[in-house]
Amino acid sequence: MLLTITTTHQPATDLGFLLMKHPDNVHEVELSFGKATLFYPEATEARCTAAITLDVDAVELVRGKGSIEDQYVNDRPYAASSLLSVALGRLLNTAMGGRSKLRQELADQAIPLEAMITPLPARGGLDLLERMFAPLGYTVEVEAIPLDPAHPDWGNSPYVTLKLSGQVRLAALLTHLFVLIPVLDNNKHYYVGEAEVEKLLRKGEGWLETHPDRELIVRRYLRGFGGLVRKARQQLDERVEAEEPEEHAARDSAEEAIEKPIRLNDQRMERVVALIRELGAASVIDLGCGEGRLLRELLKLPGLAKITGVEVAPRVLAGAGDRLKLDHMPDMKRQRIELLQGSLVYRDDRLKGFDVAAVIEVIEHMEAERLPAFEANVFGHARPGAVIVTTPNREYNALFEGMKSDAMRHPDHRFEWTRAEFRHWAESVGLAHRYAVRFDGIGSEDPTHGHPTQVAIFTRMDEAKAAA
Repeated sequence: MLLTITTTHQPATDLGFLLMKHPDNVHEVELSFGKATLFYPEATEARCTAAITLDVDAVELVRGKGSIEDQYVNDRPYAASSLLSVALGRLLNTAMGGRSKLRQELADQAIPLEAMITPLPARGGLDLLERMFAPLGYTVEVEAIPLDPAHPDWGNSPYVTLKLSGQVRLAALLTHLFVLIPVLDNNKHYYVGEAEVEKLLRKGEGWLETHPDRELIVRRYLRGFGGLVRKARQQLDERVEAEEPEEHAARDSAEEAIEKPIRLNDQRMERVVALIRELGAASVIDLGCGEGRLLRELLKLPGLAKITGVEVAPRVLAGAGDRLKLDHMPDMKRQRIELLQGSLVYRDDRLKGFDVAAVIEVIEHMEAERLPAFEANVFGHARPGAVIVTTPNREYNALFEGMKSDAMRHPDHRFEWTRAEFRHWAESVGLAHRYAVRFDGIGSEDPTHGHPTQVAIFTRMDEAKAAA
């Protein structure tokens, strides 16, 4: 089996610093079932590739085991499996942890990376590969491997060559492969116990909690053992729900207290509803709907046949349902609205087909490194007819009484942009995904500092042309 990792980040030979393996050397590690080798078939300033091969001793792998599943003749020496994950853990443990002795700044960055694995079992069909990796922001290419090239009429084998490409941190790529290769193989060569739950939670931190196929990944990784699956599921839910509703509300109240004197939240809702009305939408999806304030206003808007709210935290979403009184809503009205639990940074087909997507005071809560995945999901994959994005204007903070110059309006904000920074981001997204973009503001405009809330209205190019 072969795994290659390639970068065109320049100088590309920095890949050696990230992997902690010098390109001029061949690196080997002895394993209980064989030997893993890492070497560099190419290492130039423009392009660098690290290759990992695994030599598995099938006899040693099953020696002393009594299970009839453990036979000398199997595909373990030839196909990527949990054995490759073990090899990655031994060879590249430091890189997988996101550490680099001499290039830590680079290790923290998303860089262009390409991974190729062959042969890889695809037990569950070729579409499973897309479902596993595409939500993580990768471009996925799959080539089926025939049973026998000399006899094409025999059809394809259950093995494929998989190529992944994307702008991603090396540590993220390695952890994704570590977890998902055994999931695709749907088997493990070693005992699965409590330690595997801890390993899954550690390697899946930051991405598995809200992956659209989380349940399948957990079940396959833990070989369907009910107690282990339930334990992993519970701990993943707790990560998503890191804050109790009361704590979440307390954090929101800090921002509300700052903005309340100018009724900014009320003005935001009014302006966003007006924009949706101007766009002539029949269907709207509120991405990051929180407690459902915008949803409540949209239900009052005639002509909206479909209203959907998406929120990553189940308890917050349940709270939105309670506030909207969904259980007591008349049937005709209830049929217009739907609440979905999901992440905005993973590709999700449920987000497709809407006239307008509203992203109201959401992006500033994301880590900057997650924004490309958000952009790819919303603008590249879901592609609504229009997208309304609002975010705080950092320049206006100077006018809020009692607010420190270096403070942000909400304790959970990861950033707050100036007008120039927001414009640059929005125009870049529009150019990359073929959306026209115009700008607006919410709240009274100050001649020097602008509006307290800035707005970008993206219109898909084909929609813009039709309107013209």
